[in-house]
Amino acid sequence: MASGFFAILDDIAALMDDVAVSSKIATRQTAGILGDDLAVNAEKATGFLSSREIPVLMKIMKGSFINKLIILPVVFLLQFLFPPAIKVILILGGLYLAYEGVEKIVEFLFHRKKEEAVVEEITEDLTAENTKVKSAVTTDFILSLEIVIIALGSVMGKELPTQIITVSIVAILATVGVYGIVGLIVRMDDTGYNLMKKSGYKGPLNTLGVFLVKALPIIIKGLAVVGTVALLLVSGGIFEHNIEAVHHLLPAVPGMAKQFIYGIIAGLIMVALISGGKKIWSAVKK
Repeated sequence: MASGFFAILDDIAALMDDVAVSSKIATRQTAGILGDDLAVNAEKATGFLSSREIPVLMKIMKGSFINKLIILPVVFLLQFLFPPAIKVILILGGLYLAYEGVEKIVEFLFHRKKEEAVVEEITEDLTAENTKVKSAVTTDFILSLEIVIIALGSVMGKELPTQIITVSIVAILATVGVYGIVGLIVRMDDTGYNLMKKSGYKGPLNTLGVFLVKALPIIIKGLAVVGTVALLLVSGGIFEHNIEAVHHLLPAVPGMAKQFIYGIIAGLIMVALISGGKKIWSAVKK
């Protein structure tokens, strides 16, 4: 009986060793998409009143956890029942990301002044806040789906328990890590002001505080650009890796440039289709 108990402990230890190695490999393979996830979510978690930044971030983080609770069992079930469905879901998600990325570019180029005027009016509007949170959680769903699938792909040769534990660990680390860093970014200005007060507005701490306060707007603007580019790169990467015909196009173009081009083209098509659909729907309603 004792030998059986120790045999079980030995099996658990072996499983944990296998999980540790697999998690390290899976995390390394998802590093690129995690960087894109950070840029996209940091951009989406900014633009709120200081008092609402952390509550909004917690709403998005909660949505991210719920996303992964939905994605993990569904992906494993589809992988067992009908693996091609995962590819279809990824491509649909890529179209959504491409649409979001190109829509941001269109808004910046043609509707910036109008948008800035609206933002001033709705800064404290709870409805606008909920809309932005919903958009962030939707985008997170697609990015989380890709993270889970990439992590699963890195452990396909392992036993099922190792696969489940490894992918779950990567999913949790992705959420905690990404939103932890986002939280640090959005609170940079408050940290800076506190440092300035504690230093009596003089000395190295004051200098650091001033730097943090002045750096935040620059970082936010930079993240808006990086987040948009990340959306297009992730979507383009989805198309390149999951559509055979697209994979062999533009062989002379470097990988990232090719993915950006695919993202732009898909986004333009989606923006045209959705804009046209909205106009037709408005005409039908009238």
